[in-house]
Amino acid sequence: MNIRIKLNQTAVVCIGTGLLLLGACSSSDKELAEKKDSGMAIQVTVGSSSSSAGQQNSIQVSGQVEAVQSANISTRVMGYITKLNVKVGDQVSKGQLLVTISNQDIQAKKGQTTAMIAEAEAAFKNAQKDHERFTALYKQQSASAKELDNVTLQYLAAKSRLEGAKQMRNEVNAMLKYTNLTAPFAGIITQKLADEGSMASPGMPLLTIEQNGSYQVSASVPENVISQIHQGEAATISIQAANKVIAGTISQINQSSQFTGGQYVVKVQIPDQKKQGLYAGMYANVSIAVKNTAQVKDVRVMVPLSCIENKDQLTGLYTISSSNTALLRWVRLGKTTGNQVEVLSGLAPGEKYISSADGRLFNGSAIKVNN
Repeated sequence: MNIRIKLNQTAVVCIGTGLLLLGACSSSDKELAEKKDSGMAIQVTVGSSSSSAGQQNSIQVSGQVEAVQSANISTRVMGYITKLNVKVGDQVSKGQLLVTISNQDIQAKKGQTTAMIAEAEAAFKNAQKDHERFTALYKQQSASAKELDNVTLQYLAAKSRLEGAKQMRNEVNAMLKYTNLTAPFAGIITQKLADEGSMASPGMPLLTIEQNGSYQVSASVPENVISQIHQGEAATISIQAANKVIAGTISQINQSSQFTGGQYVVKVQIPDQKKQGLYAGMYANVSIAVKNTAQVKDVRVMVPLSCIENKDQLTGLYTISSSNTALLRWVRLGKTTGNQVEVLSGLAPGEKYISSADGRLFNGSAIKVNN
């Protein structure tokens, strides 16, 4: 009897607890719904992605100013840098000594080759005299043909050894040249990648030198418009850092994009009289006029930079879900023009997004669109 009473009491407690939980959940859902419908929802302003579509009269690309000719100074030998005669910003002339590398081991080899040449010359002179002597004796029929052949072979072998020793000396002299590095042309030192006492390795750049004189702009052109660009055509270069607009000429078009990420590199020559105030590395915008505008179309989806969310290496923006909540969507961005940025993927033309909010947005947060 007591067991039955205890069971009944337990059942009553469980039922009561369940009713309380259901009431709490119902109350919580009601509060969320009230928050969503009431003024507690975050006030947001909605924008619509603008898209531009149509024919262009010109192609707009960006690039950087660079010297027409530049070179990385390196060596073919391994050794310690004993002297570095220049620093970044120094003007150098053609043939000027830039770097000296320790060469005691190569000097020792040069001494060995000198001794080898002396020995080979002595052997050659002796073989040459024997050859001349036996040639005369053979003509007098005082020496056999076999004897003359043997002496001739010894003469040719001595001559070859002498020539080999001389070529070894040429090799040593060539290696010695790589221990004294000179400027290949007149220019300015733009990078110093090693210091005195450092170990120089074959092929390792030590200095970078840029030629004095002409500048050019290196720009990347997408594949859909590269066919509209031709060498020798005019282009307008805008360099904001120098506050200059320059009329240039297309001097080179790379015919392959295999190693440039699908973009074709185009070089635009800057006239020498316009180079004043320019420095290599400055960013430039290039406008190239096109003749066949029907083949060049511009379709872009643009949104304000202010609405872009950056998290780690991802970029996104908030859109509006069907339940009237904020929904973060990841997008891929393109070029920036003023305070607008191009959306390459993730947002359709004309699609709505949240441009600003009165509070902090997160996925699923209730929103109220400002009228």
